[in-house]
Amino acid sequence: MIKQNDHPRYAFEYGVNDPHTGDNKHQKEERDGDVVKGEYSLVEPDGNVRTVKYYADWETGFHAEVINSRDQVHATKITVSYTHLRAHETEA
Repeated sequence: MIKQNDHPRYAFEYGVNDPHTGDNKHQKEERDGDVVKGEYSLVEPDGNVRTVKYYADWETGFHAEVINSRDQVHATKITVSYTHLRAHETEA
C-alpha cells in the first residue's frame, strides 16, 4: 500500500554562474500542499535576462509571467490551464 502525504511541502533554490561556458541561471520553487510557486531566470546569448514567475494550484491551473530585461516596459503574461489528474489508490 502506498501512503500519500496529505500536505506535501518542499522548497529549493539553486544558481549557476560559469564564466567559462557563459551559463548563468537561477531557479527557486516552493510547494505548500497543492500550491506550487517559483521563478527561474537565465541569461540568453544576446544578453537578455528572461525571468519566468509561475504559480500553480488544482483550482486555477498553471499561470506564468514572462519578463524580458530588454523590454521592461512590456511583460508578457501566459496562462495555461491543465486538467485535474490525480492517481487513485485501488485495493487488489
